[in-house]
Amino acid sequence: MSRSSPAQRLASIEPGTRGHIVRVARDHRDRADRLMALGVTPGASIHVLQQFPSVVFMCDQTELAVEPAVADAILVQIE
Repeated sequence: MSRSSPAQRLASIEPGTRGHIVRVARDHRDRADRLMALGVTPGASIHVLQQFPSVVFMCDQTELAVEPAVADAILVQIE
């Protein structure tokens, strides 16, 4: 039986990593609602492209760039 790794914050994941979104923290409701409207929802696949100066990632078929503080609110399960 394999044990899955714990979810990690998008802001701390190395470029080139792939995974799936587990949760978007609702600390700032407006931020979470905006991300969800862009397709950043639980179960969506992601591919991290860069971490600096912005966090750039593919979410399904959409490329997004967010501030590190926003990326910190996105929890990802690494593949």
